[in-house]
Amino acid sequence: MNRRRIAAILALVALLVAGLATRGFGLLGPADNGGLTMHGNVDIRQVDLGFRVAGRIASIPFDEGAHVAAGAVLAALDPAPLHDQLDAAVAQIAVAGAELDKRRNGNRPQDIAQARAKLADAQASLATAKEDYDRRAGLVKSGAVSQALFDSTVAKYRSAQAEVDAAAQALSLEQAGYRREDIESARASRQQAEAQAAKAKTDLGDTILRAPNAGTILTRAREPGAIVQAGETVLTLTIDRPMRVRAYIPEPDLSRISPGMAVNVTADGNAKTYHGTIGAIAPTAEFTPKTVQTEALRSDLVYRVRVIVNDPDDALRQGAPVTISVPSARAKAKN
Repeated sequence: MNRRRIAAILALVALLVAGLATRGFGLLGPADNGGLTMHGNVDIRQVDLGFRVAGRIASIPFDEGAHVAAGAVLAALDPAPLHDQLDAAVAQIAVAGAELDKRRNGNRPQDIAQARAKLADAQASLATAKEDYDRRAGLVKSGAVSQALFDSTVAKYRSAQAEVDAAAQALSLEQAGYRREDIESARASRQQAEAQAAKAKTDLGDTILRAPNAGTILTRAREPGAIVQAGETVLTLTIDRPMRVRAYIPEPDLSRISPGMAVNVTADGNAKTYHGTIGAIAPTAEFTPKTVQTEALRSDLVYRVRVIVNDPDDALRQGAPVTISVPSARAKAKN
């Protein structure tokens, strides 16, 4: 092989290398591997927990850092005062119920008989007074009876008439029983007592503080024996399941992803690659938060993306910065 042929071969190889390195000397456009990278942080989700009623803390079985299951009893108040309130409310229901039954059933036969006897007694007194009145009305004119005695007789007669009228009305009331409004008032009193008992039961149930979700105790703000007010923070719980990642994607790359796409999540100093799914994409743009370090290291319009991590473990902590790669991202549009 002569020198000219060797030189030609070397020139051809150099040309091929230059063409590959420059994507056909710029004619083929930039390379695109189809992937996409986003940056963000594991969401910090925590809730301050407290009782809905005031009282003295009886127990807090968990310390800071303990992982608790959903529904676990995290703390309890001394229930004795609320037990007393419930007992009083139950007793008031019995009183109100008895009063309602009394008014529904009306008066006893003995009460009616007593009223009838009083009416008969008043009628008898009236008959006697009328006889005295009739006899002395004729005698007063002849002077056989003094005017003063006759006036007294008239007064007794009229008083006897009034007593008969009053006894008759009393008998009528005994026979008619209680008014409909009285019965409704008694029914309302019983319902009020029942409502008080229901509230006492609710308050008694609120002496138990349960975990609304599975998570980790972050802060134990109060200790057993402390008197707390309703709504005062006793514990702070971090919710780590489902684990969510808040990431940001630049506006030019927004069209490359969609909810449901699979992603890979990695964290600094953690060799494991976690798998997740894009859950939601914010409908509005915002400026890059300063806590998110993008490769461009500049503020620009981005969209917030929520990623659900499917296989989290204790090594992936809330607040940790992460990198999210989207292998199935759509190709970037060419200008």
